[in-house]
Amino acid sequence: MSPYFSLIIPVYNRPVEVQELLESLQKQTYSKPYEIVLVEDGSTERCEAVIETYGKGLQVSYYYKANSGPGDSRNYGMARAKGNYFIVLDSDCILPPHYLEAAETALENDFVHCFGGPDAAHESFSDVQKAINYVMTSFLTTGGIRGGKTQLDKFQPRSFNMGISKEAFEATGGFGNIHPGEDPDLSFRIWKKGYDSKLFREVFVYHKRRIDWAKFEVQVKKFGMVRPILNRWHPSTAKITYWFPSVFIIGLFIAIIAAFFGFWFVLAGYTLYFLLLFIDALLKTNSPKIASMALFATWVQFYGYGTGFLKSNFLLTFSKQEPEVLFPKLFFK
Repeated sequence: MSPYFSLIIPVYNRPVEVQELLESLQKQTYSKPYEIVLVEDGSTERCEAVIETYGKGLQVSYYYKANSGPGDSRNYGMARAKGNYFIVLDSDCILPPHYLEAAETALENDFVHCFGGPDAAHESFSDVQKAINYVMTSFLTTGGIRGGKTQLDKFQPRSFNMGISKEAFEATGGFGNIHPGEDPDLSFRIWKKGYDSKLFREVFVYHKRRIDWAKFEVQVKKFGMVRPILNRWHPSTAKITYWFPSVFIIGLFIAIIAAFFGFWFVLAGYTLYFLLLFIDALLKTNSPKIASMALFATWVQFYGYGTGFLKSNFLLTFSKQEPEVLFPKLFFK
């Protein structure tokens, strides 16, 4: 199947980021026609003026709808798209010039009905964004749990950079109303329909992510709370590695207490881990400042994810209520 790409981009109050994304699309080396489907999800800061200014030369379809969450907005866009292959992007992404060319080449060489691409830190990003990007992609942190290697049994694409064929979208009905977690949930349902998913490492984006520590902590805590819900919905996908951040946090507190009684060897193991993490971050970022911030970002990530995971597991185990009732903030109506 020769792909005709429709880029599906949900937006909520991010006109400046849409400007940056459109500017990167104007620089694409891809010569074939494609469309951009931009779905404004009930924003009060709309991006129509941005599209008029920076969307020149691009085929942009713009829709405004009531706020119903990113998953439903992506479905809304895909249902109206003209293409036969959808590329789902977050509005806070910047695409390298070769992105669409790389996506087409990867699909021509190894067609799959669903793919995911990695993300990287752009040189224009702040030091905080670069530190957060490191911990979200490093194999030494939960990036290893999420999948950073090409040799994976099943890759779970993330919706900031995800490809899905029109056929797979229609077969599954698209994204659900949980958020975050709508992307792995869709991946699992795609697998159940008999389709595969793969990582295309060369099809990467620059992803800004959260811009401060507080927002980052809220985000990763939600990630942790969502995972046990997904494990309940899709039991065959549950992995022991999802417990790692929780075990890490509990172990660290035990190590600190043990150190007060003269048992330093456990805490020494954590010290070695953070030393290795600093060295790896330093080698990858070439910045002692960013490497130091990456240590704090790792703590925020593990603590937020780990405590959220434990809380969700406890409530799901000992409560008879459904996840939508227990965690209403994780679901869009």
